[in-house]
Amino acid sequence: MSNAVQVQIVIDAKSPAVLAEFWSVALGYRLDDPPPGFETWEEALIASDVPPDRWDDASAIVDPHGPGPRVFFQKVPEAKAVKNRLHIDVGVGRGIADPEVRWETVQGHVERLVGVGATVVEERKGEWGDRWMVLLDPEGNEFCVQ
Repeated sequence: MSNAVQVQIVIDAKSPAVLAEFWSVALGYRLDDPPPGFETWEEALIASDVPPDRWDDASAIVDPHGPGPRVFFQKVPEAKAVKNRLHIDVGVGRGIADPEVRWETVQGHVERLVGVGATVVEERKGEWGDRWMVLLDPEGNEFCVQ
């Protein structure tokens, strides 16, 4: 039996910095640290002779506690054109037994995300009584909060 490998999720973006900031709030993550020896990303980029107009070519966020995958945002020239083939489920209500409290938790997180740039698409209900909200991030990528 082999060991599991680390996973990084890569998301194409118009502005990696904007999406990294948004998803850090959505997932409770933090911006990834700059390379060793640098206090800030700006210092690292200047030292690497990266021109300022390329500073938003990439960004990444990480789980502050370590087990979650790193999420890397890379700048691409084309805009999002169709529905995502993969989407992220944000499980803020998972593990909460009381359905009313679970739904209040979901709604509170949705309100917070709308405050940082999300758009609500719709509420959905599953066959077993579960409920979730479908949203769009600031660049139109679909995701769910449950």
